[in-house]
Amino acid sequence: MTGSRRPTLASPQGPRSPRTGRRPWRGLPVVAAAAGALLVTGCGAAPGASEDSRPPVTVMTFAPEKTQATNMPGMPAMAVAYARWVNARGGVDGHPLKVITCNERNTAQGAAACAMRAVREKAAAVVGSYSQHADAFLPPLEDAGIPFIGGFGISEAEFSSYLSYPVNGGQPALLAGHGVQLADACERVALVRPDSATGDQLPELLNAGLAGAGNRTVDVLAPEDATDYTRAAARARETAGAGTGTGTDAPGSALDTGEEARPGCVTAALGERTETFFDSFRRLPDEGPRVKVSSVLSSVGQSLIDRTGGREGPFEGAFITGWYPDSGDARWAAMKGVIADHAFADNRIDPADSGVQTTWIAYTALAAVIESLDTDEVTPHKISRALDRGVRVTTGGLTPELRWEHQDMLGIPDFPRIVNSRVTFQVVRDGRLVAQREGFVDITETLAGAVSR
Repeated sequence: MTGSRRPTLASPQGPRSPRTGRRPWRGLPVVAAAAGALLVTGCGAAPGASEDSRPPVTVMTFAPEKTQATNMPGMPAMAVAYARWVNARGGVDGHPLKVITCNERNTAQGAAACAMRAVREKAAAVVGSYSQHADAFLPPLEDAGIPFIGGFGISEAEFSSYLSYPVNGGQPALLAGHGVQLADACERVALVRPDSATGDQLPELLNAGLAGAGNRTVDVLAPEDATDYTRAAARARETAGAGTGTGTDAPGSALDTGEEARPGCVTAALGERTETFFDSFRRLPDEGPRVKVSSVLSSVGQSLIDRTGGREGPFEGAFITGWYPDSGDARWAAMKGVIADHAFADNRIDPADSGVQTTWIAYTALAAVIESLDTDEVTPHKISRALDRGVRVTTGGLTPELRWEHQDMLGIPDFPRIVNSRVTFQVVRDGRLVAQREGFVDITETLAGAVSR
């Protein structure tokens, strides 16, 4: 502790600890307990700031907005709402939180520019951000010693940089987990994915999950920024449905043996363009093999299901793999309350969006670190050192307990920084994303198998 404790706002939560001056966690209401409001003590910044508050902590959140490919405007919007929330309650451990947002523009130049701005602005951390261009934004952050907390996990370097602290298993965990989810449900899987460096790793990850059932992926490449995917959709349906028992009675086929054939499955992982793909897919002629559709929550969410017809749309019955509990789970109540009270009807924030959810969890982690430091001066070095030394982050059950000490790393080749490789299996029923099975599925061994092949 480097400075005296600041006066604190009156609270009904009970007496403070004589050692720390903080109130016990168990007395907090549900919204606070699940969300990390227990981390907010002391007087803070405007509104309602005291002149005796601790110095502000500056952080950055960046994501692409208004581009021709994937956009994640809800991530910086959620960061701003989170800051309003904690600052209205006195800041984080008495520190007002100052959030800088930056449009990464889906380019390497844009990602590097955001990182260099974080350095210029003396950001203590970059939190809850999205970029496919980790090779562009991580070097400036590493040179300045700025930790990267809770990125979306779309780029491989996020799981190898010594200053990256992921809160989920990223795209690798989603694709490997999706293979596990589809292994017993689909005869054959056609994967429609970006024709890009990021997309190149996806087939092997999906194959690792499918391997237990002897399935393999049919790889269908597609432009990430196309406005029509009719050709890719037709090829995916044709290849996924081949040999599934629809339209064939060849010896050994399901029709020949009298068994009910498993359908082929078409899965798309095109980020925001997944909607465009499935719009093309549903416009294909009715004639064709029987197939089901599937995806991962970085590409398909409840808002997309709603926009495309809900229970009457193309996603009814679809298999979806996510990192966190489904959006209707009670554990999201805290985040939804903050959005309702502090987002000011900002329609960029969808509580069912995986980017918004990841940002919420990333800021929960940041708040836990700042609280653990209990210091007037919060620096990038102090944050990263606390993380490296095993500060514990609880997220109200949205993830397992998170720690980034060396022994907490799962030791997966190519992804050494992963500390949370659990996913959830969901399905669309009556137009709503719901849990297909309860709890998390640990796919550590599946991921390890994917990179050892």
